[in-house]
Formats: sequence, C-alpha cells, structure tokens
Amino acid sequence: MTASDADRRRMTFTTDGPALVEGPIDLVTPDGRTIHCDRFLVAICLCRRSKTYPLCDTSHRRRKLGAGGPVIPPPPRPAD
Repeated sequence: MTASDADRRRMTFTTDGPALVEGPIDLVTPDGRTIHCDRFLVAICLCRRSKTYPLCDTSHRRRKLGAGGPVIPPPPRPAD
C-alpha cells in the first residue's frame, strides 16, 4: 500500500529537541490510547522528560549541555 502525496506527513528531527510532525495527526501510545492532535505542527518528545509525554513541553531546554542523553545528528542534505 502506498500513500498519496496528500496523505504523507513530514517529520523533522531537531538536533537537541523534539521531532516535529506536520499535522494534524493521531498518536497511538504503547497502552493503546489515541491522542488526536489538530495542530499544523506537533512536537513529539524524544527526551522523555515531558510531563505531557509523548507531546513535548520543552523540558529538554532545562537539560545542561553534556548532561547525557542521545544526540541525533542532522540528516545529510540531499544533493541538488
């Protein structure tokens, strides 16, 4: 099954923060709960510090540099 371009959603990984997903989207948690997000851009927590996990509440900003945690390098840029 392939999705049409209209059905595709773009996800952008930031270097030190959340993953940004173009919405609206539905998130399904491991316990089966569905979270309906109607925003045009949804921030998904990757640090697991958020009180509103799986949504980002900017808790990652309070982390000091070098305090641990995964660092996701930016993806390579496509050739022109």
